[in-house]
Amino acid sequence: MYDEQQRPDHGPLAGFTVGVTAARRADELGALLQRRGAVVLHAPALRIVPLSDDSELLAATKQIIDQAPDVVVATTAIGFRGWIEAADGWGLGEDLLTRLRGVELLARGPKVKGAVRAAGLTEEWSPSSESMAEVLDRLLEEGVEDRRIAIQLHGEPLPGFVEALRAGGAEVLGIPVYRWLPPEDLAPMDRLLDAAVSRGLDAITFTSAPAAASLLSRAEDRGLLPELLAALHHDVLPACVGPVTALPLQARGVDTVSPERFRLGPLVQLLCQELPGRARSLPVAGHRVEIRGHAVLVDGDLKPVPPAGMSLLRALSRRPGWVVSRSELLRALPGAGRDEHAVETAMARLRTALGAPKLIQTVVKRGYRLALDPAADSKYSDT
Repeated sequence: MYDEQQRPDHGPLAGFTVGVTAARRADELGALLQRRGAVVLHAPALRIVPLSDDSELLAATKQIIDQAPDVVVATTAIGFRGWIEAADGWGLGEDLLTRLRGVELLARGPKVKGAVRAAGLTEEWSPSSESMAEVLDRLLEEGVEDRRIAIQLHGEPLPGFVEALRAGGAEVLGIPVYRWLPPEDLAPMDRLLDAAVSRGLDAITFTSAPAAASLLSRAEDRGLLPELLAALHHDVLPACVGPVTALPLQARGVDTVSPERFRLGPLVQLLCQELPGRARSLPVAGHRVEIRGHAVLVDGDLKPVPPAGMSLLRALSRRPGWVVSRSELLRALPGAGRDEHAVETAMARLRTALGAPKLIQTVVKRGYRLALDPAADSKYSDT
């Protein structure tokens, strides 16, 4: 019999495939996922275009130098550094730093604080939550009427932030440090979309709202949006680094999961909890069988299974202990045609991959069944 206490040392994400849409820090996120056993499919859903030669950023920088704002809000470390570097390139770096030394400088989080201090500046305040909502609360509590507030934009929507400040009587100046654009090479994103709609992914991670919006837009362009939304609703877990990132998905009615701390590490830890928790686990023929995305745990031992075998196993697991006909299993096989011999071939490979032939029983002239343990029959009889 199986012993749930004895499990080999495999990663918590072993057997799962995770899509990564990030353009920045994708290598770091991918490495964290792979270290925990996941197969990673990387497809940057956008590219970041610095605005060092952009007239909008130059105009905003000159405006701040000519007329000092009361408050400057720095929102991302990369954006703040990019702004200072761009100003240096225009010969305005020292003038900008001099101006920023005389204003109330707010930094959203420790990384931004680090970038501010690296520029020789000191922030007046930084929220412990790294939340723009907390920054907004502080500004509104101070009172913003007739104050001039400059916000370093970071490519993501700031829902209600600017509107709330303007409603309070503030003049708001946006500093567009960089723009998000679709990737130049769309092929990786198309592969990720195809994998999502075919349920070849178990989760997709999003670290920015523009990446989520870009993936949805590409799906719409390809006529795959309904299929993608259906996958995200039921089979592919959308995991977002924070609530702002989730907004484009939630606007389409997609429920997402996010860690309490908006960081890559906690995002990966969340997946380590969520994905195994969604896997089907059954007591079969004296073994504990856990069905994951592209592999099966048999008594905690990871067994990679070919895609056709996973399709058969999922079809059997939907009615554990019950006979599933060859014709029904044939329909579950992707691209199998009408020859039921394909089921027998895929079934033989599945049994070999599982390494425990008694898990799946052949019922002569009827089909196949998972050999569910008798004590579990009543529990699963209505599934």
